[in-house]
Amino acid sequence: MRAETSVDGSGRTSHLMVLPAAGPARIGCCGYDAFMSEPRQLTLMTVHAHPDDETIGTGGTMAKAVQAGHRVVLVTGTRGELGEIVVKEMDTPHNHRRLAEIRASELESAMGVLGVTEWENLGYRDSGMMNDAGNRDPRSFWQADLDEAARRLTWLIRTYRPDVVTTYNEFGGYGHPDHIRTHDVAVRAFPRAGDAAWYPEQLEAGLEPWAPAKLYEQAIPASVRNAMNERLKAMGADSFWLPPKDATPEQQAEFDARMAKMLVPDESITTWIDIGDAVDLKWEAIRRHVTQISDDSPFMRFGLDGWREFWGRESYILRESRVETSLPESDLFAGLR
Repeated sequence: MRAETSVDGSGRTSHLMVLPAAGPARIGCCGYDAFMSEPRQLTLMTVHAHPDDETIGTGGTMAKAVQAGHRVVLVTGTRGELGEIVVKEMDTPHNHRRLAEIRASELESAMGVLGVTEWENLGYRDSGMMNDAGNRDPRSFWQADLDEAARRLTWLIRTYRPDVVTTYNEFGGYGHPDHIRTHDVAVRAFPRAGDAAWYPEQLEAGLEPWAPAKLYEQAIPASVRNAMNERLKAMGADSFWLPPKDATPEQQAEFDARMAKMLVPDESITTWIDIGDAVDLKWEAIRRHVTQISDDSPFMRFGLDGWREFWGRESYILRESRVETSLPESDLFAGLR
């Protein structure tokens, strides 16, 4: 049995309860239980593609969860081997060869700022941007067998037993192949982790099925993107959210099609997390990803005051829930305590 209501933008409070599909009972299946007799520490697992994505998309949420006493676990699909190096002095062949190690160090530093102490990697190679040569590397996330990749994430879900899992939408937010794969893997692992029929060898190794209570997709609402674009235009700055200058009709059509997939209507957002008291931490954490984020980046051009204006909230779309909750939400753990 499954019952849902969606947010219609009217400002009315909606209720959502999504129950697992009916079917044969699985022996040993377990997960969040509202009637647990003993209080337990709630756990958030954020699933991302590369180091730095976690801070850009969910850094404030992660920091606030830590401050609230929750456990936070980060999972990345790759180590970001094919990323750019935006610092000219560091942009050398030697550093590109060891970029995975550099970015691992940057990630550790950023997590230290956010207060997160646990993170894992699925073990795939960065695929590069869509249609790059890296897409064809058999080691890449883009080439990963989805059942095998879901097996790896299922192992981590059963190990860490998160109550809430976050990922990207089916377009990966902006069309990056590793972000798309992150979505593909998370939406498979989320139901499979609680089903003893999937990956039984993990149970033989001592793990138990675990069904997380809620699955979210992170999102940047259209109003925020549009406001940032207007500010960037006023500053005379470039933005990857603006069409190329002197674009041909074909380029404009391609850009419009891409934006249609990227822009998330505000009325689609189910969950708004106020990170006002964690923006400073998010700002400091993203600056620890030195090779990836420069002061000229559209994310950084506004400075900390601009971040307080544009990034004072992080937003999500609730896609699956095994608990009843009221929409819109202001807490990923709504309905769990």
